[in-house]
Amino acid sequence: MSIVSERPVNSPQAITPAGEPTGSGAPGQDPQRLPLPEATQPLRLVWSYAGVLVAIHLVAALAVIPYLFTWSGLILAIMGHFVFGMLGINVGYHRLLTHRGFVCPRWLERTFAILGMCNLQDSPARWVAIHRMHHQHSDHQPDPHSPLAAFLWGHVGWVVYRNRELDRTSHFERYVRDLLRDPFYLRMERYSGWFFVFLLHGLLFTLAGAAFGYWVGGSGAEAMRYAASWYVWAVALRTVFVLHGTWAVNSVTHLIGYRNYETRDNSRNHWLVALLSHGEGWHNNHHAQPRSARHGHRWWEFDMAWWVILTLEKVGLAKDVVRPRLD
Repeated sequence: MSIVSERPVNSPQAITPAGEPTGSGAPGQDPQRLPLPEATQPLRLVWSYAGVLVAIHLVAALAVIPYLFTWSGLILAIMGHFVFGMLGINVGYHRLLTHRGFVCPRWLERTFAILGMCNLQDSPARWVAIHRMHHQHSDHQPDPHSPLAAFLWGHVGWVVYRNRELDRTSHFERYVRDLLRDPFYLRMERYSGWFFVFLLHGLLFTLAGAAFGYWVGGSGAEAMRYAASWYVWAVALRTVFVLHGTWAVNSVTHLIGYRNYETRDNSRNHWLVALLSHGEGWHNNHHAQPRSARHGHRWWEFDMAWWVILTLEKVGLAKDVVRPRLD
């Protein structure tokens, strides 16, 4: 599928910082085909991003080799999907940092942010800026990753092609001034600290795997096998799974699924994406009420990330939790 489309679309309408529309718009039926954002023209591949993504996918593909399979590696990959994916991206980057759906102590907020950096999804500030821009222009031409331009563009194309509005902090800082006032997030942005966090966590898994392998196998060969296994399964494969779960929210849930609310975009609720992304797939609900920390609005819309936030509230680690307005 080509990632380039040619048909024009109407100009986007303005929305408030919380993501609510300020004017009437298309309710999501019969969406128009979009051109790519003007800031991406002419298309120019960002080789550093593309190279790293190709590399992590190639390493993840090594999981098919029987020699690299260990039960401990598999268990760590599954646990990592929850710890790094759900806590880092869904709870941390998205519901806390982007939408401020709840408030928590600074040490816990930064812990969530560090876990988010371990998913190869960019710095907290840039991730938040892109997502806030997405809400401002959702499924209209400036949207950084609308799949109405093309499915592959909405899924991954927008990641590997340059967008002038997103390539430097000076371009997107107006979306994340609240975060960049914190020296921690500013350092992660300016010095690519987030990428070093990702590399460091991979190194720690590898060293821990080597130590575990030597402990259970008693040889250098087993230490090397477990080190490789833990990196392939607990780091690379888990990272790729979390990446595609996040990307599916951007692509699939703007094309396929059902709608509980009439919104100005084409957002949808999709049960499988919600299952794989811990509740993020209830995307129409989220676009209808962006600040709500709860994305599953119907009794059958299971939202694990919400249950984590609710638990944090009950033990006193989360407050000012924003709940949805339900009919």
